[in-house]
Amino acid sequence: MPMRDRFVLIAMNIGPRSAAAVIATLLLCQMLTGCSGLGPGNPSASISADTASINVGETVNFDARDSTSPEPTIIDEFRWHFGDGESKTTHQGIVSHMFNHAGNYEIQVIVVNDEGSTDSATLSVFVNAPPTIVLEIPDFIRTGEMATLDAGDSTDLEGGALEFMWDFDAVIDSNGDSDPTNDADYIGAIAELMLTEAGNHTGAITVVDDNGATATALWTLRVISRNFKVVWEEAHVDYEWSGYLEQDSSHEIEHIPGEGARIIRVIATLTLARDLLPIQWPEDNFTLELDVPLSGWRTTVITIHDNITENASATIEMDELNDYPESGYTTNAGSSEALASSLLDQPGQRFGQGVWEWTITALECDPDLPIDDIDPDEGNDWRLEVEFVVLILRISEIGV
Repeated sequence: MPMRDRFVLIAMNIGPRSAAAVIATLLLCQMLTGCSGLGPGNPSASISADTASINVGETVNFDARDSTSPEPTIIDEFRWHFGDGESKTTHQGIVSHMFNHAGNYEIQVIVVNDEGSTDSATLSVFVNAPPTIVLEIPDFIRTGEMATLDAGDSTDLEGGALEFMWDFDAVIDSNGDSDPTNDADYIGAIAELMLTEAGNHTGAITVVDDNGATATALWTLRVISRNFKVVWEEAHVDYEWSGYLEQDSSHEIEHIPGEGARIIRVIATLTLARDLLPIQWPEDNFTLELDVPLSGWRTTVITIHDNITENASATIEMDELNDYPESGYTTNAGSSEALASSLLDQPGQRFGQGVWEWTITALECDPDLPIDDIDPDEGNDWRLEVEFVVLILRISEIGV
C-alpha cells in the first residue's frame, strides 16, 4: 500500500491531536537518514579490473572507486569476494588479489555507505593454467653417446599450442640473466644431447602455452664412463720413390707416416744408379735432406762410394724417436676418439707427427768425360727407400 494511503488511514482512526502528532513524527522521519527507508537511497556499485585474463600465480588489480552514494551519504566500506574462497574489506576502492588456481572466477564487490545501505557489482576473471610437463629421458647414457630428450607428450589444460625451450646445463648461466635454467640451447619438443664427461648432468625444460603461461622442470641425466682396452701393435711401414735428376735439380716428397700411430724408428736410404762406363766417371753424388717441421728435426746426408763395386748411397737413421708405451690394459674415457687423442698427443711422445719433407738434389753430376764437348751423362737415376717402425693404436670398447 502506498505511504500516502497509509497516512490517510491512520489519520482517520485517531483524533485531531493524535493525528497532528503522527504527522509531525513522519515529517521528522523524512529528515532523518535511514528511518523507515525514507533516506537518500542506496549506493550504486561499480567494479573494473586491469585485466580479464591472467596466468596462475599472477595478480589482478580491482577498482571500485567509480561507485557512488547519494548525497549527503558516503561509501564507508568495500567488501570484496574473489570467488576462490577468499575475501577482504577495505575503506578504499582499490584492492589486489593473486589467484593460485586455474579457472573462471566471479569477483564481487559490495559497497556500504554510512547509513548501512548496500549495493553490489561483479565481473569475471579467467585464470589460465600452466602446461603440464611430461618428460621422457634415458635412465643413463655412456659418454660420447647421443641422448634423446622428449617432452612431446606435455599438455595444456585449455588445449592451447605449446612451445618448448631446452637448457642443456642448469649450472651455467649462458645468457647472463642470473637464471641458469632459462638459456635457450634448443627449441623444439624433442632434443638430442651428447655428453663427454661422466657424472650426473642437470638441465631444464621450459614449456610455454599460447597465453604465455610457463612451466619449468629440471631433469638429470646419468652419464657413465665407457671402458676401453688399449693395445699398441708394432708394424713396419715401407715407402719407395724413384726418379731421374740432372745437375742442380731437386725432387721433393711430402707424406705423413705417423698418422694414428707412434713412430719408434726410421731408416731411409737413397741409392743412385751406377755409372758403369768410364766416360760417365766420376760417379755422381746426390744429397738427401729430411725436414720434420713439427718436431724441429732437419738433417742432410750426401751419397758416398765406400766400395767402387757398389752403388753410391746415403742413409738417414734414427731410433727411439718415442718410447714404447704400456699395452694391453683397460681404462675408461669419454669416447674412443678422446682416448686416442690423449694417447697419441701425450707430451714427450709426439716426435715425428705431421708432415715429413724429403728433398733429393743432384749435387755432383758434372763433369763426366765430354764427347765432342757434350756431357754424355748429365744426371742419374735414384731410388729412395724409407722404412718406419711404428706402434699402431688399437682401441676396443668393453661393454657395460
